[in-house]
Amino acid sequence: MVDTGRYNIFKFKNIKSKYKLNEEKTRFSNIIVTVDGSESSLSAADFAVSLASRDSSQLTILTVIHTAVGLGHSGKPEEWHKSERIKAEELFDKIKKDAQNKNIICKTNIIETHMSIDGAIVNYAEEQKGDLIVIGSSGMAGLKKMLLGSVVTGVVRYATCPVLVVK
Repeated sequence: MVDTGRYNIFKFKNIKSKYKLNEEKTRFSNIIVTVDGSESSLSAADFAVSLASRDSSQLTILTVIHTAVGLGHSGKPEEWHKSERIKAEELFDKIKKDAQNKNIICKTNIIETHMSIDGAIVNYAEEQKGDLIVIGSSGMAGLKKMLLGSVVTGVVRYATCPVLVVK
């Protein structure tokens, strides 16, 4: 086990997998972490920063805004989308500051889409050649939780790279 501060990262040995594993540690070079402001997504971001620091990986912080959701909110959909982008940027700033303090190359992306959130995450990871997706185990409360409840399952099921789910 490797101590990286708050999290202990296990060494993988003698694991038969389609993924190439170094005898000492599995190393990732392009980690994608998804955040939505929920406690578990912030824990996932914290873990992803620790892992990226250990592996000297590039880290992408990703938020997906489901554009059809904004139509159900009071007010204009454009205003709702703008407020969601502002919230995402505020989340990004906090996570980026932590990553930059650990000398991690970090970029951010907001995807606005009508497609499923899990589909957007999986497509993005494939397009960007991500070799690990880190995602929180549950999303925001209330209506968003209902909409996001299947996101983790969809990402785990359809991703072509490993997915790490953080509680």
